[in-house]
Amino acid sequence: MKRDDSQNRPSCFGDLDIVFPLRSDGFRVTPISCLQCVHKTECLRTAMGRSKGFKVREEMIDRAYRGGVIGFFQRWSEKKNIDRLKRKRSSGEP
Repeated sequence: MKRDDSQNRPSCFGDLDIVFPLRSDGFRVTPISCLQCVHKTECLRTAMGRSKGFKVREEMIDRAYRGGVIGFFQRWSEKKNIDRLKRKRSSGEP
């Protein structure tokens, strides 16, 4: 883990592909090296707050739907909400 001395954070800070990678079985898991990092919570929040975080949320919704945890209308509603958030972010609204 390289350090970025300008902000005293690791260079991997907020990179979703590093801090919450997709495994071959289709699940995302935080690596042990990240669990030991003092920046882990802020880092993961930052990563999930970026555009790739929407994809992770959609993956979670789809997995819950396939598993029968949520129904069609809840899945549709949550995906629509994510789409609204994406559009809001891309248009620069607060």
